[in-house]
Amino acid sequence: MKKIIFTLDVDTYAPEITEITFPLMRYYARKIGAEFRVIKERKWPKWPVVCEKLQCGQLATDADWAIFFDADTLVHPECLDFTSLFPDDTCAHNAQDMANVRQRYDESQIKDARHIGTCGWLTIAPRKCFGVWDLPDLSMEEVIERCTPTIAEIHAGLNAEHLSDDYIMSHNIARHGYKHDTVTGLLERMNLKDWNFFWHAYMLPNDEKVRQMKETLWDWKIPHPALMKGWEWFLDRMR
Repeated sequence: MKKIIFTLDVDTYAPEITEITFPLMRYYARKIGAEFRVIKERKWPKWPVVCEKLQCGQLATDADWAIFFDADTLVHPECLDFTSLFPDDTCAHNAQDMANVRQRYDESQIKDARHIGTCGWLTIAPRKCFGVWDLPDLSMEEVIERCTPTIAEIHAGLNAEHLSDDYIMSHNIARHGYKHDTVTGLLERMNLKDWNFFWHAYMLPNDEKVRQMKETLWDWKIPHPALMKGWEWFLDRMR
């Protein structure tokens, strides 16, 4: 079974963050027997940069499973291999928003009636669901027009363009009729709801993200290069 873990780092996004997050993603990839790929080139320069994650669907054509993490995601080294836990006809995200809060529905979402708002910083998809990353069948102008940031997101400086990838994936799940699940739901069903495998906070400035990431690494007791030296065998697996 071939698995690929993707992340996005175009235009050299925040190296002070990726020097913390990428080694942990690389460690996780080795743990589950996956290839680790960083998407570095823009394919659609006129679209919001967050939409470059849609390249996953085109780059993973030879894979059985693909996982995408936003570049500012911490992945705990003990994270489960979710490709062995979700069915091969179901795509998943960490959690699910009520889509109507941030999105003005199109016809496919109205017909679907599941109100799935994706949290696209983590996407897990089997080959049957790679269409979750399909290019929009709407114009980008219409996609952005249908995105409505929350008040908290507006205060954090996030605009409708920042939500365009989530809208596209929500729309794709609805129009393809994909089965959908969440990591939080799966863990609750497995009586593991208190386990914390990820850290992701998208509304913080980068300096605060770095500070909280280091605090999280300390709480997780991870001997990360950002905190300390030593544990050579562990660090070697993050290279």
